[in-house]
Amino acid sequence: MVLKLTKDLKNFSLADQMNRAAVSIASNIAEGAERNSNKDFNRFIAIAAGSAAELHTQLEILKRVEGSFEKDAEDLQVFCKEVSAMLWSLRKSLD
Repeated sequence: MVLKLTKDLKNFSLADQMNRAAVSIASNIAEGAERNSNKDFNRFIAIAAGSAAELHTQLEILKRVEGSFEKDAEDLQVFCKEVSAMLWSLRKSLD
Protein backbone atom coordinates (compact mmCIF):
# COMPACT_ATOMS: atom_id res chain seq x y z
CA MET A 1 0.00 0.00 0.00
CA VAL A 2 2.77 2.42 0.90
CA LEU A 3 4.78 1.62 -2.23
CA LYS A 4 1.72 2.29 -4.37
CA LEU A 5 1.09 5.61 -2.61
CA THR A 6 4.67 6.86 -2.87
CA LYS A 7 5.35 5.94 -6.51
CA ASP A 8 3.92 9.29 -7.68
CA LEU A 9 5.28 11.36 -4.81
CA LYS A 10 7.63 14.14 -5.91
CA ASN A 11 9.31 14.39 -2.51
CA PHE A 12 11.71 11.49 -3.01
CA SER A 13 13.29 11.65 0.44
CA LEU A 14 9.90 11.41 2.16
CA ALA A 15 8.87 8.59 -0.17
CA ASP A 16 12.10 6.73 0.61
CA GLN A 17 11.63 7.17 4.38
CA MET A 18 8.05 5.94 4.18
CA ASN A 19 9.01 2.90 2.11
CA ARG A 20 11.86 2.01 4.47
CA ALA A 21 9.61 2.31 7.53
CA ALA A 22 6.94 0.11 5.95
CA VAL A 23 9.48 -2.55 4.95
CA SER A 24 11.06 -2.35 8.40
CA ILE A 25 7.79 -3.30 10.08
CA ALA A 26 7.49 -6.60 8.23
CA SER A 27 11.24 -7.29 8.28
CA ASN A 28 11.55 -6.90 12.04
CA ILE A 29 8.56 -9.17 12.66
CA ALA A 30 10.11 -11.83 10.44
CA GLU A 31 13.57 -11.50 11.97
CA GLY A 32 12.21 -11.60 15.51
CA ALA A 33 10.11 -14.66 14.77
CA GLU A 34 13.29 -16.54 13.85
CA ARG A 35 14.95 -15.78 17.18
CA ASN A 36 15.19 -18.48 19.80
CA SER A 37 13.56 -16.60 22.66
CA ASN A 38 10.46 -14.62 23.43
CA LYS A 39 12.69 -11.88 24.85
CA ASP A 40 14.43 -11.41 21.48
CA PHE A 41 11.17 -11.66 19.57
CA ASN A 42 9.63 -9.06 21.89
CA ARG A 43 12.53 -6.68 21.19
CA PHE A 44 12.05 -6.98 17.42
CA ILE A 45 8.30 -6.48 17.79
CA ALA A 46 9.05 -3.26 19.70
CA ILE A 47 11.29 -2.11 16.83
CA ALA A 48 8.51 -2.93 14.33
CA ALA A 49 6.07 -0.91 16.44
CA GLY A 50 8.51 2.01 16.36
CA SER A 51 8.63 1.78 12.57
CA ALA A 52 4.82 1.81 12.47
CA ALA A 53 4.87 5.00 14.56
CA GLU A 54 7.46 6.50 12.19
CA LEU A 55 5.28 5.69 9.20
CA HIS A 56 2.23 7.19 10.92
CA THR A 57 4.15 10.43 11.46
CA GLN A 58 5.48 10.46 7.91
CA LEU A 59 1.93 10.07 6.63
CA GLU A 60 0.93 13.11 8.69
CA ILE A 61 3.77 15.07 7.11
CA LEU A 62 2.64 13.86 3.68
CA LYS A 63 -0.89 15.14 4.33
CA ARG A 64 0.44 18.57 5.26
CA VAL A 65 2.92 18.83 2.40
CA GLU A 66 0.98 17.14 -0.41
CA GLY A 67 -2.74 17.78 0.05
CA SER A 68 -3.70 15.58 -2.88
CA PHE A 69 -2.60 12.51 -0.88
CA GLU A 70 -4.73 13.32 2.17
CA LYS A 71 -7.41 10.60 1.83
CA ASP A 72 -4.91 7.82 1.06
CA ALA A 73 -2.63 8.98 3.88
CA GLU A 74 -5.52 8.99 6.35
CA ASP A 75 -6.52 5.47 5.32
CA LEU A 76 -2.96 4.28 5.85
CA GLN A 77 -2.78 6.02 9.22
CA VAL A 78 -5.80 4.01 10.36
CA PHE A 79 -4.05 0.87 9.15
CA CYS A 80 -0.85 1.88 11.02
CA LYS A 81 -2.82 2.26 14.25
CA GLU A 82 -4.33 -1.20 13.76
CA VAL A 83 -0.90 -2.71 13.10
CA SER A 84 0.50 -0.96 16.18
CA ALA A 85 -2.30 -2.30 18.36
CA MET A 86 -1.69 -5.83 17.08
CA LEU A 87 2.05 -5.52 17.69
CA TRP A 88 1.57 -4.31 21.26
CA SER A 89 -0.90 -7.14 21.93
CA LEU A 90 1.66 -9.61 20.61
CA ARG A 91 4.32 -8.10 22.87
CA LYS A 92 2.09 -8.54 25.90
CA SER A 93 1.44 -12.16 25.00
CA LEU A 94 5.19 -12.82 24.87
CA ASP A 95 5.84 -11.47 28.39
